Amino acid sequence: MTDQTAKARIAAFLETVHPYDTLPQDELARVAGSFGRRELAAGQRVYTAGTPLEGLYLVKSGAIEVVDDSGTLVSLLGPRNTFGERGLMRDGLALTTAQAAEASVVLMLPTDDFRRLIATRPAFERFFNRGRAMETRGPDLATRKVADLMARKPVICAPDTTVFAAARIMRDEHVSSLGVVDQGRFVGLLTTRDMTNKVVAEGRDPATPVHAVMTPAPLSLPPEALGSDVLHLMLERRIGHLPVVRDGTLVGMVTQTDLTRFQAVSAAVLVRDVATADSVADMAATTARIPQLLMQLVGAHNAHEVVTRLITDIADAVTRRLLAMAEAELGPPPVPYLWLACGSQGRQEQTGVSDQDNCLLIDDGMAPGDMAYFQRLARIVSDGLNAAGYYYCPGDMMATNPRWCQPVSVWRDYFAGWVAKPDPMAQMLASVMFDLRPIGGQVSLFSNLQAETLDMAAKNSIFVAHMISNSLKHQPPLGLLRGFATIRSGEHRNHIDMKLNGVIPVVDLGRVYALRGKLTAVNTRARLLAAEEAGVISVSGARDLIEAYDLIADTRLRNQATLVQMRRKPDNFLAPADLSDFERSHLRDAFVVVRTMQSSASSRGAPG
Repeated sequence: MTDQTAKARIAAFLETVHPYDTLPQDELARVAGSFGRRELAAGQRVYTAGTPLEGLYLVKSGAIEVVDDSGTLVSLLGPRNTFGERGLMRDGLALTTAQAAEASVVLMLPTDDFRRLIATRPAFERFFNRGRAMETRGPDLATRKVADLMARKPVICAPDTTVFAAARIMRDEHVSSLGVVDQGRFVGLLTTRDMTNKVVAEGRDPATPVHAVMTPAPLSLPPEALGSDVLHLMLERRIGHLPVVRDGTLVGMVTQTDLTRFQAVSAAVLVRDVATADSVADMAATTARIPQLLMQLVGAHNAHEVVTRLITDIADAVTRRLLAMAEAELGPPPVPYLWLACGSQGRQEQTGVSDQDNCLLIDDGMAPGDMAYFQRLARIVSDGLNAAGYYYCPGDMMATNPRWCQPVSVWRDYFAGWVAKPDPMAQMLASVMFDLRPIGGQVSLFSNLQAETLDMAAKNSIFVAHMISNSLKHQPPLGLLRGFATIRSGEHRNHIDMKLNGVIPVVDLGRVYALRGKLTAVNTRARLLAAEEAGVISVSGARDLIEAYDLIADTRLRNQATLVQMRRKPDNFLAPADLSDFERSHLRDAFVVVRTMQSSASSRGAPG
């Protein structure tokens, strides 16, 4: 085979791989000429952890297995998968060991060419740089894309639908307009104003077809248009509905109601409405707007920790309002108490799907008869949270459970017992309780208890070892052959659980790091940053894990926001098939980082 033929074949292959597919033909040819080609026998090593990397590797055929420094398999790569970039982006040394799992062919781009592409080609910089800007933008209506404002599934009817049938569709779907679609093509718009002015006012027969009264070929906008375009058209043309159309297909509808709702929904407004609510029903009406807030915050490209913090603030406000309502009904408490949240609320990581996890600490000065008061208070608050959308904890980790409504001295005994005898149940309970955060009441009841428990637990090596073991129960969804290990059956078949196998493995690691460093931070990202600062994990390990966590958590929230736009209830299940090759590649890389850090924690008996 001549050099030119080999170069042409490499170029043809690169055209099928992102981000090389973004290169102009002359640059693609140049890059193809820079690639070296290696044929590997099964078991032959490409590079060893800690050694200098020659360049960036790309699998052309076969399979490459990547193992960490403890020998644990973290990834099995197939054709079009890249490896070695993490070391190149850092100090040029391999972070893992790579070898052929079977007879394989790999291509290698020299380091200098790789760095030149990173420096000169934005697509390469975006693809290989896992970092993300922390700069956030507020929900500015004028600069938001129409795609973020519209309903993803517009309600439609055919041109020959009767106005009677159309009216029933509008009523049943709770919409004020219908897109009229003929064989997949958007041909007109029917609004409630049309029904009033052209049907009712003119006394038309209810059997009149929609095409006789609709607005044909109405003004429309593409999904890429901005909110300012919507505002200008609505104001200039005095219209209340704007179809969103791409290539003749109706993909959404934006109404004046959508714009009003967008401007009215903010975390501050929802907190205010909760704080001034007169009843649980009023609070429930407010929390029902959280999915819309989630969609707006994600659409404005806020970082995941900002989104979850703002959503958790609403849950905190609901809890404090319910505590005030309970005290108004029951009278002042007989002794001081403290209501604490654990779980996602405790970590300030709530999304669009949340149950309630809470407990009560009561001053040791309580009298025997005082418990009845706190049991009633717990019931009022827990029932109110459930009514407001924070459903009862399936594991009964709530203050309504007598076990979790106790004086401080009992709580102190709980923690001491869990640390002294770290059986599986104790580990589970300790894991939950290490995420406690005060919400309402006398905070000083918890301050000393938290410090004492962290100190006691960190000194017990057996307890720490059990905590590390417990943190490895949730594994990232890495499949050896198909990229991801998805759910095999049931409602969520071929999906990934982005909570259980996505964020929870990092949450568990963060909890272990906090324990080792006696760190009081509860939020996962804050724990990772504190662990880096305290030297619990290396700077490079912390950077990799934080960036991996950011990508996983952002992907989870984007998926929830998409479900809200589709008028579906948000959940934690993501279909990898819904992601682009670019997104799947980076998400898998993030899971590999988490797996590597878990392996490091397991092999060393301490965080990586």
